[in-house]
Amino acid sequence: MPGGGARLLQGGPIATEIRQAVSEDVVAYVERVGRRPVLAVVICGRDAPSMVYLGQILRSCEKVGIEGRLVEVDGEASESSVVEAIQALNGDPEVNGIIVQMPLPPTIRLRAVVEAIDPSRDIDGIHPMNAGLLRLGYDGFLPATAHAAVEILRRSAIEIEGRRAVVIGRSAVVGMPAAFLLVRENATVTVCHSRTRDLARHVKDAEIVVVAAGHPGLVTGSMVRRGVVVVDVGINVVDGAIVGDVDFDSVRPLASAITPVPGGIGPLTNALLLAHLMRAAKGQEAPSETTRDTPIASPIVSRDRVAASRGVR
Repeated sequence: MPGGGARLLQGGPIATEIRQAVSEDVVAYVERVGRRPVLAVVICGRDAPSMVYLGQILRSCEKVGIEGRLVEVDGEASESSVVEAIQALNGDPEVNGIIVQMPLPPTIRLRAVVEAIDPSRDIDGIHPMNAGLLRLGYDGFLPATAHAAVEILRRSAIEIEGRRAVVIGRSAVVGMPAAFLLVRENATVTVCHSRTRDLARHVKDAEIVVVAAGHPGLVTGSMVRRGVVVVDVGINVVDGAIVGDVDFDSVRPLASAITPVPGGIGPLTNALLLAHLMRAAKGQEAPSETTRDTPIASPIVSRDRVAASRGVR
């Protein structure tokens, strides 16, 4: 694009809109229930990128009137200690949502922690029940970062349907959920990962690239086609600076749109977590409301269900 390259897909303005709606929901909730909704954040150890993200979440809670509770488990704690902390939160009637900061120490199995979370409080969509609902195309809590990766495209009026998309990264909390959400938007999706042969060839063919590999500078300008839309989910700390998985300076001149790091997916992820929390709080207050979805459009799910019932794939 003349005069500086790709359009910047800034997450901040969209996040502001979502937070405003959440703030209104919080006020109404407090009037009905008599207390603020509560988000509990469990952290075990102080990994640098994790602490950056944690600070952002707690500040976002404060802005909208949500009580953010930090539950810090010693970095040397046993797996059972972490599970017990989560189970205690499950039993606290004031706690509406629970998230666990990643990565966990290598001595603690992710599966044990994930399965300990009450699915109705699993606002980051990592419990097997919510993951299964996503895979089947049903309503459930979505992983907030994957949700943000697709929502920023939708809110920026970028066409997804029918386009070729490549997701780099196959994690259960970002890469694979993002791929499933893109499929729900009727994109044709290829998932690449550390064992993919000739990654550059796959990326070159893509009209939309979502990068969630945790590898700074992985995607460069030589790998992308002109006009590509790039969503950089990476958050890495390099020499004290936060950088993404995309070599921004070499990719931007070729892209039609790109998310910056910081300022792209991060703010939107945090805002969506708050929206997910209020959905959980409403569901716990009135179970009939649990089917309400967050900004990912539920009509897409309905169309997919109709297509499946007719044998269309």
